[in-house]
Amino acid sequence: MLAELAARGHRVFEEPGRRVVKREREAGGDALPWKNAERFAHACIDLALADLEEAAACGGIAFCDRGLVDAVSALEQMTRPIPDEARRALDARPYHDRVFMAPPWPEIYRTDAERRHCFDDARGEYGRLMLAYPRFGYGTFVLPKVSPGARADFVLHTLKD
Repeated sequence: MLAELAARGHRVFEEPGRRVVKREREAGGDALPWKNAERFAHACIDLALADLEEAAACGGIAFCDRGLVDAVSALEQMTRPIPDEARRALDARPYHDRVFMAPPWPEIYRTDAERRHCFDDARGEYGRLMLAYPRFGYGTFVLPKVSPGARADFVLHTLKD
Protein backbone atom coordinates (compact mmCIF):
# COMPACT_ATOMS: atom_id res chain seq x y z
CA MET A 1 0.00 0.00 0.00
CA LEU A 2 2.84 2.41 0.76
CA ALA A 3 4.29 1.79 -2.68
CA GLU A 4 0.88 2.58 -4.17
CA LEU A 5 0.63 5.82 -2.18
CA ALA A 6 4.16 6.78 -3.25
CA ALA A 7 3.28 6.05 -6.89
CA ARG A 8 0.38 8.47 -6.48
CA GLY A 9 2.79 11.21 -5.45
CA HIS A 10 2.61 11.03 -1.66
CA ARG A 11 5.65 11.12 0.61
CA VAL A 12 6.08 7.81 2.44
CA PHE A 13 8.36 6.68 5.24
CA GLU A 14 9.29 3.03 5.50
CA GLU A 15 9.00 1.26 8.83
CA PRO A 16 11.70 2.48 11.27
CA GLY A 17 12.22 -1.03 12.66
CA ARG A 18 13.15 -2.48 9.29
CA ARG A 19 15.55 0.38 8.62
CA VAL A 20 17.17 0.01 12.04
CA VAL A 21 17.59 -3.76 11.59
CA LYS A 22 19.13 -3.30 8.15
CA ARG A 23 21.52 -0.60 9.40
CA GLU A 24 22.53 -2.60 12.48
CA ARG A 25 23.10 -5.80 10.51
CA GLU A 26 25.27 -3.96 7.98
CA ALA A 27 27.28 -2.25 10.74
CA GLY A 28 27.51 -5.29 13.01
CA GLY A 29 25.56 -3.46 15.72
CA ASP A 30 23.39 -4.95 18.42
CA ALA A 31 20.33 -2.62 18.35
CA LEU A 32 18.32 -5.56 17.10
CA PRO A 33 15.04 -6.77 18.61
CA TRP A 34 16.46 -10.25 19.14
CA LYS A 35 19.73 -8.98 20.70
CA ASN A 36 18.97 -5.74 22.55
CA ALA A 37 15.25 -4.92 22.38
CA GLU A 38 15.57 -1.76 24.48
CA ARG A 39 18.34 -0.31 22.33
CA PHE A 40 16.34 -1.27 19.24
CA ALA A 41 13.25 0.57 20.54
CA HIS A 42 15.31 3.69 21.27
CA ALA A 43 16.82 3.58 17.77
CA CYS A 44 13.30 3.30 16.31
CA ILE A 45 12.19 6.30 18.40
CA ASP A 46 15.12 8.35 17.10
CA LEU A 47 14.32 7.41 13.51
CA ALA A 48 10.58 8.09 13.95
CA LEU A 49 11.38 11.54 15.36
CA ALA A 50 13.67 12.26 12.39
CA ASP A 51 10.90 11.10 10.02
CA LEU A 52 8.47 13.51 11.67
CA GLU A 53 10.89 16.41 11.19
CA GLU A 54 11.41 15.50 7.54
CA ALA A 55 7.66 15.11 6.96
CA ALA A 56 6.99 18.52 8.50
CA ALA A 57 9.65 20.11 6.29
CA CYS A 58 8.14 18.56 3.14
CA GLY A 59 4.62 19.83 3.78
CA GLY A 60 1.53 18.05 2.53
CA ILE A 61 0.43 14.56 3.47
CA ALA A 62 3.06 11.98 4.36
CA PHE A 63 2.42 8.36 5.27
CA CYS A 64 4.44 6.44 7.83
CA ASP A 65 4.61 2.68 8.10
CA ARG A 66 4.69 2.49 11.88
CA GLY A 67 6.26 5.26 13.91
CA LEU A 68 6.70 6.82 17.31
CA VAL A 69 3.69 5.24 19.04
CA ASP A 70 4.84 1.76 17.95
CA ALA A 71 8.33 2.27 19.37
CA VAL A 72 7.10 3.84 22.60
CA SER A 73 4.59 1.03 23.02
CA ALA A 74 7.45 -1.47 22.73
CA LEU A 75 9.33 0.33 25.51
CA GLU A 76 6.22 0.33 27.67
CA GLN A 77 5.86 -3.41 27.07
CA MET A 78 9.37 -3.77 28.50
CA THR A 79 8.34 -1.49 31.41
CA ARG A 80 10.97 1.04 30.39
CA PRO A 81 10.46 4.81 30.65
CA ILE A 82 9.54 6.89 27.63
CA PRO A 83 12.33 9.33 26.72
CA ASP A 84 11.42 12.98 27.36
CA GLU A 85 11.82 13.98 23.71
CA ALA A 86 9.44 11.21 22.63
CA ARG A 87 6.94 12.17 25.35
CA ARG A 88 6.98 15.81 24.19
CA ALA A 89 6.48 14.73 20.58
CA LEU A 90 3.59 12.44 21.55
CA ASP A 91 1.98 15.20 23.60
CA ALA A 92 2.09 17.40 20.48
CA ARG A 93 0.14 14.69 18.58
CA PRO A 94 2.36 14.84 15.51
CA TYR A 95 0.37 12.44 13.32
CA HIS A 96 -3.03 12.80 11.71
CA ASP A 97 -5.73 11.83 14.19
CA ARG A 98 -6.71 8.87 11.99
CA VAL A 99 -4.33 5.92 12.06
CA PHE A 100 -4.74 2.99 9.69
CA MET A 101 -3.99 -0.46 11.03
CA ALA A 102 -3.38 -3.60 8.99
CA PRO A 103 -4.14 -6.68 11.05
CA PRO A 104 -1.76 -9.58 10.62
CA TRP A 105 -3.11 -11.62 7.72
CA PRO A 106 -1.90 -15.22 7.58
CA GLU A 107 -2.21 -15.20 3.79
CA ILE A 108 0.49 -12.54 3.39
CA TYR A 109 2.49 -12.72 6.63
CA ARG A 110 6.14 -13.59 6.02
CA THR A 111 9.28 -13.47 8.08
CA ASP A 112 12.53 -12.28 6.53
CA ALA A 113 15.95 -10.91 7.49
CA GLU A 114 14.42 -7.82 9.12
CA ARG A 115 11.29 -9.43 10.57
CA ARG A 116 11.96 -12.61 12.51
CA HIS A 117 9.03 -12.67 14.92
CA CYS A 118 6.34 -15.27 14.40
CA PHE A 119 2.73 -14.71 13.43
CA ASP A 120 1.50 -15.08 17.03
CA ASP A 121 3.92 -12.32 18.09
CA ALA A 122 2.56 -10.13 15.28
CA ARG A 123 -0.99 -10.70 16.51
CA GLY A 124 0.03 -9.77 20.05
CA GLU A 125 1.73 -6.62 18.85
CA TYR A 126 -1.32 -5.67 16.79
CA GLY A 127 -3.53 -6.02 19.85
CA ARG A 128 -1.16 -3.93 21.95
CA LEU A 129 -1.06 -1.19 19.30
CA MET A 130 -4.85 -1.18 18.91
CA LEU A 131 -4.91 -0.15 22.58
CA ALA A 132 -1.90 2.18 22.45
CA TYR A 133 -2.97 4.43 19.60
CA PRO A 134 -6.30 5.46 21.19
CA ARG A 135 -4.52 5.96 24.51
CA PHE A 136 -2.30 8.52 22.77
CA GLY A 137 -5.32 10.24 21.22
CA TYR A 138 -5.56 8.60 17.81
CA GLY A 139 -8.55 6.96 16.16
CA THR A 140 -7.79 3.62 14.54
CA PHE A 141 -9.21 2.42 11.26
CA VAL A 142 -8.71 -1.20 10.27
CA LEU A 143 -7.65 -1.56 6.65
CA PRO A 144 -9.87 -3.77 4.55
CA LYS A 145 -8.48 -7.05 3.25
CA VAL A 146 -8.33 -5.94 -0.39
CA SER A 147 -5.64 -5.15 -2.95
CA PRO A 148 -2.98 -2.54 -2.10
CA GLY A 149 -4.58 -0.12 -4.58
CA ALA A 150 -7.99 -0.52 -2.99
CA ARG A 151 -6.45 -0.04 0.47
CA ALA A 152 -4.80 3.17 -0.74
CA ASP A 153 -8.19 4.32 -2.05
CA PHE A 154 -9.74 3.52 1.35
CA VAL A 155 -7.06 5.55 3.18
CA LEU A 156 -7.35 8.58 0.90
CA HIS A 157 -11.16 8.51 0.99
CA THR A 158 -11.20 8.20 4.80
CA LEU A 159 -8.85 11.17 5.15
CA LYS A 160 -11.20 13.33 3.06
CA ASP A 161 -14.14 12.79 5.44
